[in-house]
Amino acid sequence: MREMLTGGPLDVLTGDYLAELTLLILGRDRLKDPSRGYAKTFLRQLEECLGLAGERGVRIVANAGGLNPAGLADAVRQLAGRLGLDGVRVAHVEGDDVGHRFPGALTANAYLGGAGIAACLDAGADVVVTGRVTDAALVTGPAAAHFGWAIDDHDRLAGAVVAGHVLECGAQATGGNYAFFAGHGTRAGDPAALRHPGYPLAEIHEDGSCVITKHDGTGGFVDIGTVTAQLLYETQGARYAGPDVTARLDTAVLTQEGPDRVRIGGVRGEAPPPTLKTGLNRLGGFRNEVVFVLTGLDIDAKAALVRTQIEDALDRADSRPADVRWELARTDRADAPTEESASALLRLVVRDTDADTVGRTLSGAAIELALASYPGFHVTAPPGRGAPYGVFEAAHVDRDSVDHVAVLPGGRRTPVPSGTVTRVLEDPAPPPLPAPLPPGPTRRAPLGLVAGARSGDKGGDANVGVWVRTDDAWRWLAHELTVERLRALLPETAPLRIVRHDLPNLRALNFVVEGLLGEGVAARARFDPQAKGLGEWLRARHLDIPEVLL
Repeated sequence: MREMLTGGPLDVLTGDYLAELTLLILGRDRLKDPSRGYAKTFLRQLEECLGLAGERGVRIVANAGGLNPAGLADAVRQLAGRLGLDGVRVAHVEGDDVGHRFPGALTANAYLGGAGIAACLDAGADVVVTGRVTDAALVTGPAAAHFGWAIDDHDRLAGAVVAGHVLECGAQATGGNYAFFAGHGTRAGDPAALRHPGYPLAEIHEDGSCVITKHDGTGGFVDIGTVTAQLLYETQGARYAGPDVTARLDTAVLTQEGPDRVRIGGVRGEAPPPTLKTGLNRLGGFRNEVVFVLTGLDIDAKAALVRTQIEDALDRADSRPADVRWELARTDRADAPTEESASALLRLVVRDTDADTVGRTLSGAAIELALASYPGFHVTAPPGRGAPYGVFEAAHVDRDSVDHVAVLPGGRRTPVPSGTVTRVLEDPAPPPLPAPLPPGPTRRAPLGLVAGARSGDKGGDANVGVWVRTDDAWRWLAHELTVERLRALLPETAPLRIVRHDLPNLRALNFVVEGLLGEGVAARARFDPQAKGLGEWLRARHLDIPEVLL
């Protein structure tokens, strides 16, 4: 926060503190203390920076209110008083909590748009805190307030949504987590560039276009690739639906305007959906895990032995865990120079609604085998008690039924109109594929030599966005990377429904893999529970690539 405030001029400093998993954590905090449920980190940052923001005329908008935006607003006022900043005007947005409609859910929050934030800023707020709004709402709200946009200024709002989506994950737009970080023709080849990437900012114009850049002198870099990667992150189809507007990602045009400056223009908007997405978190039960280390020879036989022994012990226990999963990672090498590189890892995860079933039952079975199993038996850590896990689910509620309220400085409560519209949208015709690249010699090589990727999670689904940097590479990728080829390259996706979306303006394909992550990140049912590495796995797979592209 201090870096952004001191690094250069800003009008509004935004902060995104919420994720699906974060709300589960805040829900458990609220069970222990009903006065909590907000991101305490935000207060620690404000203690250092609230006065600085006031001196520089920067207003602060953050969704750190989590499950208790009113509580956080009160805490900010108390902090301002302790700091001698009595003139700070604090407002908050509420109405996202719809828990009364979903009995049994630990948290249930509708994703609100930016209109409540705009109302607070119009009323002169210096600090606005919200609960569950969309990440992009942190940008659409200030932009709408600044330019006076109406709720049906769809193209302008869509441009702000795209800007908000690029800013949402901070340094992921300035070289962080970037597929081509090792060089390959980008400034990322300079190790100093990524030692401490700066955070991005958006210069937003009245027509909704923007320039993504960063403060002068900060690390990292902004180019068409870094912005493309973030545009593809955790999205689905060409239509990016939100409570403010449906942004057409397939209309975005990126232009390198100068060093560390990428213009995003041409974004078209359509009416928002008649419903609001709602995130539900439930307590799913308890989980435990143990990782067996298998060293040296006969790895498969060692894995089979301990698996048979553990399964037998679980069958003989008073109660067997409802869900038992095994995964063998062959990290071992033949004739290895170190013991660690000679070892494979066998991971066992158990889940059940009863804590003892995944606690004492598993730990007893695993540790009692220490002197009676495969040679070299040891584990990375002894299994402990079962830990609670959550389950995420997405639902939808009618937008007219949600009481979206802006609580202005001074406490006046102002209802925020839902902006209901009649929306009849036909699916856009799929864009025509480019002419294929002419036949020529190929070489077996990793996909990542020519294509970047970024992947992530949406509840139980995963998305993988893949893009290339030249027209010729796009002519090849668009025909080569079909759904069937993706299934072959990523066998874990083979039994699942996969939808491919083409984004020719970005030279990109976006694949949505439904159900890969089971019940969501909090259930931790997969080695990579948020699919963050899925794109890099894809880039590491080998296929026949035209030599002209290499």
